[in-house]
Amino acid sequence: MKTVIMAGGKGTRIASIASDIPKPMIRLCDKPILEHQIECLKRNGLTDIILVIGHLGHFIKEYFEDGSRFGVHITYFEETEPLGTAGALFKIPELEQDDFIILCGDIIFDVDFTRLIAFHKEHNADATLVSHPNGHPYDSALLVTKTVYPDENSGDMPYNSHQVIQWLNKEDPRTWYANRVNAGIQVLSPRLLQKIKPTVSKSKVDLDRDILKPSVADGHIYAYDTPEYIKDMGTPDRYYATEADIKSGIVQQRNLSHKQKAVFLDRDGTLNKEVHFLKNIDDLELLPGVAQAVKKINSLGYLAIVITNQPVIARGDITFEQLQEINNKLETLLGKEGAYIDALYFCPHHPDSGFEGERPAYKKICSCRKPNSGLIEQAAKDFNIDITQSYMVGDSDSDYQCGLKAGCKQSVRLEKGYSLSDFVQGL
Repeated sequence: MKTVIMAGGKGTRIASIASDIPKPMIRLCDKPILEHQIECLKRNGLTDIILVIGHLGHFIKEYFEDGSRFGVHITYFEETEPLGTAGALFKIPELEQDDFIILCGDIIFDVDFTRLIAFHKEHNADATLVSHPNGHPYDSALLVTKTVYPDENSGDMPYNSHQVIQWLNKEDPRTWYANRVNAGIQVLSPRLLQKIKPTVSKSKVDLDRDILKPSVADGHIYAYDTPEYIKDMGTPDRYYATEADIKSGIVQQRNLSHKQKAVFLDRDGTLNKEVHFLKNIDDLELLPGVAQAVKKINSLGYLAIVITNQPVIARGDITFEQLQEINNKLETLLGKEGAYIDALYFCPHHPDSGFEGERPAYKKICSCRKPNSGLIEQAAKDFNIDITQSYMVGDSDSDYQCGLKAGCKQSVRLEKGYSLSDFVQGL
């Protein structure tokens, strides 16, 4: 599969780092950003690379030449006039036959592309967009995917179809949202270009605004959620943060081909204030210091994964849709403080009956309700987590027992006066 890297950016927001070279040639740990990208692609067997260059592009050609020095094959498409982030795609004949990867030349990433490509093929997508949580979702483009909700009497769980149904640019109105940021890595099918080409009447084409966002309505755009490391170099602060992550080894370790370590977190009473059977979204409020604690977990390279019992579903107190909105508020509040969770798993069951309006199909003994460890085991399967190097943190005995049953390195019960911030200080 070919990989197209858009390497013509000027990098006006990061000019204080370097303004006399193309943005992808800015050095991180003694290597250009673009070289870090090429090394990751090579590790994944993606060695056929097309570099789209423009502004000061001769610096890129002189450094990388034909790519043989780096173990890859590089060809170039040079823009004689600015074509935007996608105009060049309509002018490169090699992209008319097979699916290809396209990515921005100013991001540092370490992704298991084998998983990504398999997901793209499984869904027969026109486009698969890599999405991830980050610490600044408020100024990022967000993807909303379709959740399929079961009949209330079925006993089934809702599931994420991964089909993108809405694209929110940073200036678009939004209230509570899942932290699912468009990461700047995509797998595209030639079908998409063929469909959109008749509607594009200008040479300067924006990939997001002119191609991807308008195509969402067709129903063939999918989001590939991953906690792997992907960070753009848009500002000096992000540049220095990424450089530190490279030096610490976090960037490569977060590739899902490697075993991950996680901090599993209870929700109510651990992240947000305890409200008995929380069912009103207005009652969700973060505990003091929680956002900073989660941000610390993020920075240390642990996955932050919420594991929560939600018997309000079985009791008939709220719907799955309402629960999702409450969880979206949790993610939004964390994101405003620069923190994020990588995933959230919940158990909707409750073994006791006799509540008015209850849903009998969810009244059962299950393996996912804490203190059972089913949710941790599912997360470990999904994200290749080494449970023995991971932690469970909650405020109840069921949380503590869950961590013990799962085999966590340590299971922590937050006693009165001891908070998540106190736990994080010991990591």
